[in-house]
Amino acid sequence: MLQRLLFGLITVTSLTLVGCANSPQQLSPQPTLTTQLAPVGHGQPVVVRVVDGRRSPVLGTRGGLYPETSAITVQGADLIPKLQAQADAAVRLLGFTPSPNAMNAPTLTVTLSDLTYQSPKEGVYVTEATIGANFRSDVSNANRRYSGSYGASLNQRFGMAPNEEANTKLISDVLSDALTRVFKDPKIGQVLSE
Repeated sequence: MLQRLLFGLITVTSLTLVGCANSPQQLSPQPTLTTQLAPVGHGQPVVVRVVDGRRSPVLGTRGGLYPETSAITVQGADLIPKLQAQADAAVRLLGFTPSPNAMNAPTLTVTLSDLTYQSPKEGVYVTEATIGANFRSDVSNANRRYSGSYGASLNQRFGMAPNEEANTKLISDVLSDALTRVFKDPKIGQVLSE
């Protein structure tokens, strides 16, 4: 009887501790352009490349009692093709034709330089997170060059630790905002069209 009671107490304690730990999350964000773009091109071919310039696919941790077990990861192999599709769509909206194999065409390289997820280090529960995304653009047309940096961030408070769906939406929103800022830069269209 005492042994069964002790076993039950250990089980409840273990489940309580597990409840305080956050499991890792592998996310698959869906970035999208969030604005219309004014066309400045006339169908000229442009080579558009999207590159993952991050040092690691790990954005950060969800915090909590055991932050080392709560990593948030976004794999480049999943994200970069989605960003490439959005960049191609943006270049079309700007009036150009994305042409990956065009010879002597202007080039636009968009690099995802940073994607982060930060939670407060102290405390058992995750109550807020700061998500950030940064892109770099490099445009080359004959002897003209242009580079720019664009970022977006979001600080979100939670009543309870966010699940994968909530974090996926937050990261998608921040990526979408930062990517839209890239293509709202009028200098990119100017250099590509010269």
